[in-house]
Amino acid sequence: MTKRDEYLTSDPAARRPGVDVVSLGCRLNLAESEAMRRLADDAGLKHAVIVNSCAVTNEAVRQTRQRVRRARRANPEARIIVTGCAAQIDPDAFNAMSEVDAVIGNAEKLNPAEWRKLGEGADGVSVNDIMSVRENAAHMIDGYGDRARAFLQIQNGCDHRCTFCIIPFGRGRSRSVSVPEAVAGVRRLVDSGHREIVLTGVDMTSWGDDLEGAPRLGRLVASILDAAPDLFRLRLSSLDCAEIDAELFERAVGDERFAPHMHLSLQAGANMILKRMKRRHMREDAIRLAEALRARRPEFAFGADLIAGFPTETDAMFEETLALIEEAGINYIHAFPFSPREGTPAARMPQHERALIAERAGRLREAGESATRRFLRSLIGVRDAAVIESGKRARLGNFALAQSDPSQNRPGDIARVEITGLSGTMLTARVVGEDGAIKKPRPEIAPEARL
Repeated sequence: MTKRDEYLTSDPAARRPGVDVVSLGCRLNLAESEAMRRLADDAGLKHAVIVNSCAVTNEAVRQTRQRVRRARRANPEARIIVTGCAAQIDPDAFNAMSEVDAVIGNAEKLNPAEWRKLGEGADGVSVNDIMSVRENAAHMIDGYGDRARAFLQIQNGCDHRCTFCIIPFGRGRSRSVSVPEAVAGVRRLVDSGHREIVLTGVDMTSWGDDLEGAPRLGRLVASILDAAPDLFRLRLSSLDCAEIDAELFERAVGDERFAPHMHLSLQAGANMILKRMKRRHMREDAIRLAEALRARRPEFAFGADLIAGFPTETDAMFEETLALIEEAGINYIHAFPFSPREGTPAARMPQHERALIAERAGRLREAGESATRRFLRSLIGVRDAAVIESGKRARLGNFALAQSDPSQNRPGDIARVEITGLSGTMLTARVVGEDGAIKKPRPEIAPEARL
């Protein structure tokens, strides 16, 4: 499991009696897990564990099976329900597991009627053709990480066919939430007290392609920021660097409420490999975008997904990927060893030895960790506004996380912090006022006023 998976995996201890949710993989899964928890509660489902699976790599599928078995051992009397991309792609395999009671597809998992059937005791497989799904509003769901942050899904599915990727077969065709629906969702979340909203989707920069007039993502972002003046911070999940439209760029550099952080779906740094992956960008696109954003807003930070050991990747090509970290100034790296997925073109290409793939992935992680440490050290002494998250941690706009004063503030507060040091990969900070004085905590919020 990668560090990214560890960060996004949820295995909570019965926060709501009766239903636990284990969510693996992307932020979209995390948001959908919160929606499923509410749907299961509303349907009266009792004593159940929902495993929301990931299929991005073979390792992700293995981890899903492992979590199913762990859930059964920890909850011998509970009903185990498996959903998500791995379940959508191969439902029979999960239904064959003795630990599993029910398998539902990615469309079905957001359908209240499906949860009512499960609440009445239905078991077995309920997975339909995901490619037939066309509706938009049904995929407008939101999920809460904590009081500080909310995830809002504005797009689902993918019409592109990268040669290594199985996810379109788990998520279906690209479909977008309309501007009015998205704006209404943001307003609802802001009114509920959330200070930071993260827009999520499978292929975010394709948002709008299926809507009348084919608006670009920048139009949606501008509409949200204009319609929600009380929103403190808007953050976007993974983006394709070749499809950042002009309006999105201008909002990113010109509106302080747009988090100065982008996570780029780069995958490789060698143009030949990018072509063989059928990506939509070249390495030069990533470098130009980073330079252009930092020229207008120097505090911008970047994350990136990178794959090591793609078929036909030579030593020289791999070195180009390593060099891209420095050339584009990437601050956070999610490094993945290439894992052939049955049914994808890349699985039919000549494969590297697993030892070589592991060695290259290790070098990518080391380079990424070094870049992250340099970036975090550069923040020592900086003062900036931060959103307080659970565990008294402060999240800066550039995605850096700092441990703040243990007695100051609660999740959802906005605080001005001074970065005082670095411990491992965690910054340390103290909460200060504008004049440098320690900020006093605000009065306790009544429980009924909290989300």
